[in-house]
Amino acid sequence: MAEKTVPVPRGPERGKGEREITRARERNLRPPVDIYETPEGLVLMADLPGVAKENLQVHIDNDLLTISGKASHVAAGDTIYREYELANFYRQFELNEEIDREKISAELKHGVLTLRLPKTEKAKPKQIEVRVS
Repeated sequence: MAEKTVPVPRGPERGKGEREITRARERNLRPPVDIYETPEGLVLMADLPGVAKENLQVHIDNDLLTISGKASHVAAGDTIYREYELANFYRQFELNEEIDREKISAELKHGVLTLRLPKTEKAKPKQIEVRVS
């Protein structure tokens, strides 16, 4: 699984008829991730502090796994003073054919997204029985 974020065209490579960007876009952070391989598949853990389930999107399109989330403050009341600003999260990964897309599962708990990406049956390691003659 390789990281693959689609670049935004700027300058001369921008398409014809597109307007020049004059205002700053919404700021996105790349969430830090840990990826583990098990005999059953891959486990991806991403830190997404301040992101609620309703503001999290995980989807696959053309072998591209996209994680995007909108963080929000959860404190009740009006903000009087703030020393930090939450940003949105965005990251993409390219999946290979060894991942079974139909069995991918996701869980968000305490700001940590855990994605389980199981391997297809043909990609799992197999034990070969040895017979003695």
